[in-house]
Amino acid sequence: MKQVGEFWWRQGVFYQIYPRSFQDSNDDGVGDIRGVIDRLPYLQALGIDAIWLSPIFPSPMADFGYDIADYTGIDPLFGNMADFEALVAAAHESGLKLILDLVPNHTSDQHPWFIESRSSRDNPKRNWYIWHEPSADGGPPNNWLSEFGGSAWEYDAATRQYYYHAFLAKQPDLNWRNPEVHQAIHDVMRFWLGKGVDGFRVDVIWHLIKDANFRDNPPNPDFREGLPPSEKLLPLHTADQAEVHDAIAGMRHVVDEFPSRVLIGEIYLPPERLASYYGRDLGGAHLPFNFALLSAPWNARALEKIIHDYEAVLPTGAWPNWVLGNHDRPRVASRVGMEQARIAAMLLLTLRGTPTLYYGDEIGMHQVAIAPDQVRDPFEKNVPGIGVGRDGCRTPMQWDATRYAGFSRSTPWLPLPDDFRRENVVNLEADARSILNLYKALINLRRKLPQLTDGVYVPIAAQGDLLLYRRQSNDSSALIALNLGDEPVSIASEAAGLSGEILLSTFLDRQGEKVRGALDLRGNEGVIIGTAGAQVG
Repeated sequence: MKQVGEFWWRQGVFYQIYPRSFQDSNDDGVGDIRGVIDRLPYLQALGIDAIWLSPIFPSPMADFGYDIADYTGIDPLFGNMADFEALVAAAHESGLKLILDLVPNHTSDQHPWFIESRSSRDNPKRNWYIWHEPSADGGPPNNWLSEFGGSAWEYDAATRQYYYHAFLAKQPDLNWRNPEVHQAIHDVMRFWLGKGVDGFRVDVIWHLIKDANFRDNPPNPDFREGLPPSEKLLPLHTADQAEVHDAIAGMRHVVDEFPSRVLIGEIYLPPERLASYYGRDLGGAHLPFNFALLSAPWNARALEKIIHDYEAVLPTGAWPNWVLGNHDRPRVASRVGMEQARIAAMLLLTLRGTPTLYYGDEIGMHQVAIAPDQVRDPFEKNVPGIGVGRDGCRTPMQWDATRYAGFSRSTPWLPLPDDFRRENVVNLEADARSILNLYKALINLRRKLPQLTDGVYVPIAAQGDLLLYRRQSNDSSALIALNLGDEPVSIASEAAGLSGEILLSTFLDRQGEKVRGALDLRGNEGVIIGTAGAQVG
């Protein structure tokens, strides 16, 4: 049964769609809104509760939609407003929430706001962006670096000042120290909330405010060759500024004007700093994205510490969340291997907090090697040769074994892997023990067992490749045992308090098996054991 109510996002499972790559409905090789509508039955069958769409707004596509030229329109590449309204209606009719990607840190340089801003120093919108005089030698005002390589300052010859861009020069940063910018973005939010969207995922939310004195960033003592050039400096003065929490609180007030909506923030920070983004009295983001698993060393002790450290710093009443993959990071199946990808799925869907799936991870899609002449990502083009390209995790969804994997009838915008004729939704749905059917079983079990959604997290001491924890709710609990190694392990019940029935194995072959006295796990196997009150039919 679908979860409803003000806090639906606590029980929900989120699913990120990269629209360019999900389903093409008009055979131009690029996914679109109608394609998402066509695939809603698949998402229903998967069991997810909410869809998050990466940007679909009008854009020159310098960064594939993260350079917005109109915050309240739909790019013709994806359809039109009628298509979007049809998606909202169809999603809600299907019992699914719809989350939009909000990109308030920067716009496209083709946005009317920036066109006005750069037209003259006296333009009323000049202070909507971050402009600064050149340094004494005529160069950039300070040493701030772009995330995508090179200086973060671009010189505008017409007005003889530099503007700041945390990413591409075609993505000038808005000036969030200007109250007019707050109001403009709040109006954008109200526009889409009025259309019925159920919340926002806010892009690079921790970047919104920059140092008012434009001080140089200090060198990073841990920088080494092979890292992106931007990491030569610590972003002390360009991100995670104290005043950012006031900006986020303002967004939260807008979201709270509408019932049962959610605010999610993209934040790459360690847990003790991430926790502050819940805001004073939990008036910030409902869910500051926790990306710890994206870069975690894949071993039991490292994961155990990550979970402990995160749980330890959460403010009272704050709701946790976990992410295994997204459009900026290599695919989980390639990071941990196909065998451990099943363990990762069980981990994601049994930890305390809201999980977010990335499209295709449920079928084990891997990072696709992109030939140099097929690279589309501006990050890779600007900083080649060190593996920062994001195209490999954005390739088309693999639906079936037809020529273009059921994604399109035309050549897709990014290439498909060689194995898509074997690894696709149709084949995996027919395989009772596939990773896709594991995801479905995990989501279904999560919905049936309140301890997996609402229960507390209780760690259990373990050694070696074994990760053990319990999810406890009232008198019912579920014990999760994960073997992160490829060798079998045995667990004595005296050590872990094991007793009950296996509700699910990552191999999908041990349901109903009684556990008394000991538990044997095969290599790369995880199980969920139900105890008192946890058995389900």
